[in-house]
Amino acid sequence: MQFHVLASGSKGNCFVLCDGEDTIVIDCGSTKRHLTHSFHSIDIDYKGVSALLLTHSHGDHVSQLKLFQQQKIYAPFDLTVEYQGEMVTPYEDFMVGKFRVLPLPLSHDIGLTVGYVIQSEKEKLVYITDTGYIRSQDYKWIENADYYIMESNHDIELLMKSRRPYQVKQRILSAIGHLSNEDCTDILCEIIGTKTKEIILAHISEEANTHEKALHICQKKISQKEIKIRCAKQFEILTGGCLDE
Repeated sequence: MQFHVLASGSKGNCFVLCDGEDTIVIDCGSTKRHLTHSFHSIDIDYKGVSALLLTHSHGDHVSQLKLFQQQKIYAPFDLTVEYQGEMVTPYEDFMVGKFRVLPLPLSHDIGLTVGYVIQSEKEKLVYITDTGYIRSQDYKWIENADYYIMESNHDIELLMKSRRPYQVKQRILSAIGHLSNEDCTDILCEIIGTKTKEIILAHISEEANTHEKALHICQKKISQKEIKIRCAKQFEILTGGCLDE
C-alpha cells in the first residue's frame, strides 16, 4: 500500500490509497484548485480512481463531490441521482478491486458517520476521523494495523482558551465531537501491534491544537521507535506506506 494525505483539517479532507492497480479516495473536501493540483502532483487521475469512500456529509469532507461524478461512490448517507452511489452499512464489508473495505460506525454530530478499515492481501490500514470516541468492542477490527490515520483534533487547554463559543467547545469535547490528543494516543496504545509501521495524526485543529503538541503527546506514550509518527497538514501532501510491501 501507498497513501497520500492531500488535505486534513476543518478546511477540507482528502485521502488517497493505492496499490499499483486500484486506487481508493476517502472524502473529497477542500477547494477544487487544491484537490486537482494535488492529484496532478501525485500523478493520479482523479477521474479514473476505483472508488470514492465518504465518511459523512459535512462540507469539509464532500465539497468537491462533483469531481467524482463518474466514479463509484460509497457513502453512509443518500446521494442524489446524478451520482453512482451505494449506501454502506457498518460491519458489512465490500470489495473495491483487491481491497476489502469494512465500514465502522463512529460518533459525530451528523447522522451516520463511519471510519474505514481497508485490507490488501498483505497489509491493513485504518482511517478514523470525526468522532467523539471509538467503541471498545470495535478494537478487534482496528488492532495491529500496518497504518493508522487517526484523528488528533484538539488540545483541551487550547480549545478552552480559544474564542469559540462555549456551546461549540462543549460539542467538540462531547461524545459526538472530536478526539483530543490524549484520546487519540490512549486509543492507539490499545490497538497498535507488531505489524504497525506508521501513524498519521489527522484532522488537527488550526485554532485549538498544534502539530508539535499532538506529536509530543503521541510520541511520549508510544515508545516503539520503529513506528513512524507524523502529522497531516491542511494543505500539504503527505505520502506514506510502501508499494513494495
